[in-house]
Amino acid sequence: MSDLSHSAAPAREATSIQVLTVRGDLVEKRADRLAGEEPLEIRAAGPGQEPVAVAVTMRTPGHEAELAVGFLRTEGLIAGDEVERVDFGDPATLAQPDDTAVVRLTRAFDASAIAERQFVATASCGICGKASLDEIEVRCEPLPAGSPQVDRSVIIGLPRALRDAQAVFELTGGLHAAGLFDPHGGLVVVREDVGRHNALDKLVGSQVLASALPLHERVLMVSGRVSFEIVQKAAVAGIPIVCAVSAPSDLAVEAAQRLGQTLVGFLRGDGFNVYANSERIRL
Repeated sequence: MSDLSHSAAPAREATSIQVLTVRGDLVEKRADRLAGEEPLEIRAAGPGQEPVAVAVTMRTPGHEAELAVGFLRTEGLIAGDEVERVDFGDPATLAQPDDTAVVRLTRAFDASAIAERQFVATASCGICGKASLDEIEVRCEPLPAGSPQVDRSVIIGLPRALRDAQAVFELTGGLHAAGLFDPHGGLVVVREDVGRHNALDKLVGSQVLASALPLHERVLMVSGRVSFEIVQKAAVAGIPIVCAVSAPSDLAVEAAQRLGQTLVGFLRGDGFNVYANSERIRL
């Protein structure tokens, strides 16, 4: 991968405000911290191409380059190894440099893939789900069968390890998180965002920029529930085990079963449910 360079203003991950707190008969003003939320327009361009607008996402400021690259990769719009650099701002006006990320590629960007993805996203729910399942099966590399092997005790320890690594959540209480772990429970990277999908895109983007994909020897732990999109994005990145503190959707389970991905939900206390492909967990 080429040397990645980018520049942007300091992240506004959290802001301070005054709130009126009511607790029983007690009413008082106090300082509080809120998670930041701002739009980011993601564009892509190959050599000699004008940047093409791909998506606008509402995100927590911070790790914009990772978010842009991770989104493009998990949506199947780039392979990942063609990222040259990430620029910020509109080259014509230089307005709002934090709000526009342009991913510069060493190969031509296929803009037709954007229309195909948007068509699936705007179809009726049932068609969307089936079309997306078939699509990701085609573009995902096979996950390693039965590997990695992870002890039950490691799985049980993931929620605490993820929570302990959430620095901005500690300040605000208002962010989702995605954590990447090795098979022994060692934390590789954690990312936070107001959107769980953004948190995962930031995480995957960090690994794309580190030339670490596919993530066949990694375990993903996410806060909240597991949607189809979480399973999809993890599978595209090559992650064979996905864990969450809450329940998966039915389509997420179907996708995990078809992709050969281990899916763990309701991971709380000393227990959890395995919804798909339990052979990677030493029970």
